[in-house]
Amino acid sequence: MNERFQRGAARQAELGGAGGVRSRVYDELADIAPDLHRFAVEFAYGDIHSRPGLDAGRRELVILGALIALGDTRPQLEAHIGSALNAGVAPGEIVEAILQALPYAGFPRVLSAMTIARGVLAARDLLPANSIAQ
Repeated sequence: MNERFQRGAARQAELGGAGGVRSRVYDELADIAPDLHRFAVEFAYGDIHSRPGLDAGRRELVILGALIALGDTRPQLEAHIGSALNAGVAPGEIVEAILQALPYAGFPRVLSAMTIARGVLAARDLLPANSIAQ
Protein backbone atom coordinates (compact mmCIF):
# COMPACT_ATOMS: atom_id res chain seq x y z
CA MET A 1 0.00 0.00 0.00
CA ASN A 2 1.29 3.43 -0.91
CA GLU A 3 0.67 6.70 0.95
CA ARG A 4 -2.23 7.72 -1.32
CA PHE A 5 -3.97 4.40 -0.76
CA GLN A 6 -3.45 4.56 3.01
CA ARG A 7 -4.75 8.14 3.14
CA GLY A 8 -7.73 7.18 0.98
CA ALA A 9 -8.52 4.06 2.98
CA ALA A 10 -8.43 6.10 6.19
CA ARG A 11 -10.77 8.71 4.72
CA GLN A 12 -13.10 6.03 3.42
CA ALA A 13 -13.16 4.42 6.88
CA GLU A 14 -14.18 7.79 8.39
CA LEU A 15 -17.17 7.82 6.04
CA GLY A 16 -18.36 4.35 6.81
CA GLY A 17 -15.69 2.11 5.44
CA ALA A 18 -15.19 0.15 2.28
CA GLY A 19 -17.73 -2.52 3.17
CA GLY A 20 -21.21 -3.11 1.90
CA VAL A 21 -22.07 -1.82 -1.54
CA ARG A 22 -18.57 -0.48 -2.20
CA SER A 23 -16.96 -3.87 -1.67
CA ARG A 24 -19.63 -5.63 -3.68
CA VAL A 25 -19.12 -3.38 -6.71
CA TYR A 26 -15.34 -3.78 -6.76
CA ASP A 27 -15.44 -7.50 -5.90
CA GLU A 28 -17.74 -8.14 -8.86
CA LEU A 29 -15.22 -6.50 -11.20
CA ALA A 30 -12.01 -7.84 -9.65
CA ASP A 31 -11.59 -10.59 -12.23
CA ILE A 32 -11.43 -8.12 -15.13
CA ALA A 33 -10.26 -4.90 -13.44
CA PRO A 34 -8.34 -5.75 -10.27
CA ASP A 35 -6.76 -2.28 -10.06
CA LEU A 36 -10.09 -0.40 -10.20
CA HIS A 37 -10.59 -0.53 -6.43
CA ARG A 38 -7.08 0.78 -5.79
CA PHE A 39 -7.58 3.61 -8.29
CA ALA A 40 -10.83 4.66 -6.59
CA VAL A 41 -9.32 4.62 -3.11
CA GLU A 42 -6.15 6.44 -4.16
CA PHE A 43 -7.71 9.07 -6.39
CA ALA A 44 -11.25 9.66 -5.11
CA TYR A 45 -10.48 9.29 -1.42
CA GLY A 46 -6.72 9.74 -1.10
CA ASP A 47 -6.46 12.78 -3.37
CA ILE A 48 -9.89 14.43 -3.66
CA HIS A 49 -11.83 13.53 -0.50
CA SER A 50 -8.80 14.26 1.66
CA ARG A 51 -8.40 17.84 0.45
CA PRO A 52 -9.10 20.68 2.86
CA GLY A 53 -11.77 23.23 2.04
CA LEU A 54 -15.04 21.34 2.50
CA ASP A 55 -16.19 19.25 5.41
CA ALA A 56 -17.18 15.65 4.74
CA GLY A 57 -20.92 16.37 4.82
CA ARG A 58 -20.72 19.13 2.22
CA ARG A 59 -18.53 16.93 0.02
CA GLU A 60 -21.12 14.18 0.20
CA LEU A 61 -23.92 16.58 -0.79
CA VAL A 62 -21.89 17.66 -3.84
CA ILE A 63 -21.30 14.00 -4.71
CA LEU A 64 -25.01 13.22 -4.38
CA GLY A 65 -25.86 16.04 -6.79
CA ALA A 66 -23.35 14.79 -9.33
CA LEU A 67 -24.52 11.19 -9.06
CA ILE A 68 -28.16 12.21 -9.44
CA ALA A 69 -27.34 14.26 -12.54
CA LEU A 70 -25.41 11.35 -14.05
CA GLY A 71 -28.22 8.88 -13.49
CA ASP A 72 -27.90 5.08 -13.38
CA THR A 73 -25.69 5.24 -10.29
CA ARG A 74 -27.61 3.13 -7.75
CA PRO A 75 -24.61 1.50 -6.01
CA GLN A 76 -22.79 4.81 -5.74
CA LEU A 77 -25.88 6.65 -4.48
CA GLU A 78 -26.47 3.97 -1.85
CA ALA A 79 -22.88 4.22 -0.68
CA HIS A 80 -22.76 8.02 -0.65
CA ILE A 81 -26.13 8.48 1.04
CA GLY A 82 -24.73 6.25 3.77
CA SER A 83 -21.50 8.26 3.83
CA ALA A 84 -23.49 11.50 4.06
CA LEU A 85 -25.35 10.16 7.08
CA ASN A 86 -22.07 9.02 8.63
CA ALA A 87 -20.66 12.52 8.04
CA GLY A 88 -23.51 14.07 10.02
CA VAL A 89 -25.86 15.10 7.23
CA ALA A 90 -29.42 14.83 8.54
CA PRO A 91 -31.91 12.63 6.68
CA GLY A 92 -34.08 15.66 5.87
CA GLU A 93 -31.06 17.45 4.41
CA ILE A 94 -30.42 14.48 2.10
CA VAL A 95 -34.04 14.58 0.97
CA GLU A 96 -33.75 18.33 0.39
CA ALA A 97 -30.49 17.91 -1.57
CA ILE A 98 -32.15 15.35 -3.81
CA LEU A 99 -35.10 17.69 -4.37
CA GLN A 100 -32.63 20.48 -5.21
CA ALA A 101 -31.48 18.40 -8.18
CA LEU A 102 -34.99 18.37 -9.68
CA PRO A 103 -34.72 21.45 -11.96
CA TYR A 104 -31.26 20.37 -13.15
CA ALA A 105 -31.50 16.58 -13.44
CA GLY A 106 -35.23 16.09 -14.00
CA PHE A 107 -37.99 14.00 -12.49
CA PRO A 108 -36.84 10.52 -13.58
CA ARG A 109 -33.40 10.86 -11.98
CA VAL A 110 -34.71 12.55 -8.85
CA LEU A 111 -37.44 9.93 -8.43
CA SER A 112 -34.85 7.20 -8.78
CA ALA A 113 -32.52 8.89 -6.28
CA MET A 114 -35.36 9.43 -3.81
CA THR A 115 -36.28 5.75 -4.05
CA ILE A 116 -32.69 4.79 -3.34
CA ALA A 117 -32.54 7.25 -0.43
CA ARG A 118 -35.74 5.80 0.99
CA GLY A 119 -34.17 2.35 0.98
CA VAL A 120 -31.00 3.52 2.73
CA LEU A 121 -32.94 5.52 5.30
CA ALA A 122 -35.38 2.66 5.92
CA ALA A 123 -32.48 0.25 6.47
CA ARG A 124 -31.20 2.60 9.18
CA ASP A 125 -34.69 3.11 10.67
CA LEU A 126 -34.59 6.82 9.81
CA LEU A 127 -38.03 7.19 8.23
CA PRO A 128 -39.92 9.40 7.95
CA ALA A 129 -37.25 11.83 6.79
CA ASN A 130 -39.12 14.90 5.67
CA SER A 131 -37.57 17.81 3.92
CA ILE A 132 -38.65 21.28 4.84
CA ALA A 133 -42.05 21.61 3.14
CA GLN A 134 -43.26 24.96 1.94
